[in-house]
Amino acid sequence: MHERFIARQPIFDTRLRVYAYELLFRRGAKNFYQPASNTSPGLNAESISLADLIILTGPARAFMNVDELALRLGAPKLLPADRIVVEILETVQPTEEIVRICRDLRAAGYLLALDDFVDSLGLEPLIELAEFLKVDFQLLDQQGREQIAKKYGNRNLALLAEKVETEEELAEARALGYRYFQGYFFCKPSMIQAREIPGDKRLHLQLLCTVIGSQLQHSAIEELLNREPSLLYRLLRYLNSPLLGLGAEVHSIREALDRLGEDDFRRWVSTFAMVGMSGGKPPELLRTALTRAYFCEQFSTAAGLSEKSFNLFLVGLLSIVDALLDKPLCDALTPLPAAQEVKTALCGGINRLRDPFEILLAFERADWPHLPDFVKRLGCDEDTIPHSYQSAIQKAALITT
Repeated sequence: MHERFIARQPIFDTRLRVYAYELLFRRGAKNFYQPASNTSPGLNAESISLADLIILTGPARAFMNVDELALRLGAPKLLPADRIVVEILETVQPTEEIVRICRDLRAAGYLLALDDFVDSLGLEPLIELAEFLKVDFQLLDQQGREQIAKKYGNRNLALLAEKVETEEELAEARALGYRYFQGYFFCKPSMIQAREIPGDKRLHLQLLCTVIGSQLQHSAIEELLNREPSLLYRLLRYLNSPLLGLGAEVHSIREALDRLGEDDFRRWVSTFAMVGMSGGKPPELLRTALTRAYFCEQFSTAAGLSEKSFNLFLVGLLSIVDALLDKPLCDALTPLPAAQEVKTALCGGINRLRDPFEILLAFERADWPHLPDFVKRLGCDEDTIPHSYQSAIQKAALITT
């Protein structure tokens, strides 16, 4: 049986905290829950266990797409009501049977969402049972988004704006009264708020620069940390955390370098620097950076690029530096002493590091139709992707929770 392809996309509340993740399954070129037969809905490649759910979403809920067949087969009840939101696809017609099934789900404690909601005739029976209306901000124009907000914003419904890709769209959704937001706006720089880098971020940025260049700058690291003892204290506390499992406590940078080795030292210190630079941003941004970094690093073996594992780690880690510094990506990368192939890959150039990153982005966005093309170009085994992705999620969660 092939590995399960399950992508996740964060859903934020008004304070930009993760409320839930939407899980997107692949079955062929489709990305929604689709049982394999009408006799054993729990025994197919797209079924998901509670353990899978915990790995993919942590304590957050999971929005699970279901079609008419999945509803009729009772597929949502395979998972506990307090862990999922049943997201009813726009193709589902509100027949008497479907309304009865949804009423039973609601009575059992399940929350219901209507996907790609447009104000169509006949949907009222499902609207009355729904907790969320998901409005596609790329599907409707500004007038359509506003009309839905005016009509349904005062009812006992939570409006969820999906495919929100810019700060401007986020601001519009908030102003209209939408309560939840889904999209990659949080990975984009806020040019409206662009300003000088604060002092604490600047120190972490300088530390990052000392560890990602071609030569590890021991003296520069020590000089920087001696100038800012609080930074040295925080770094040593970080390196002595149970996360690294170093055993006996380390008391100096030299000792940490000796214990970890150069490559691991670079990885952990660059991660520490990114943690410090992420203050004031949605926590999901750092989680995304670390997930991307660990995915690219682990996938380097399958991609035949083991010797480039640290540079691939940097491709993932630095992919959100534009959002951290509120600058266009190539501008944010210019002063960093990362290898040119890392910068080229991140700025959209074609090289060996770009292909694994393209695979990651396609998987992250559940772009299933294009994923095989990227895999074929790289000549790797497609089934290694889900394992690398879930492993990366677990590693990132250890640092960000």
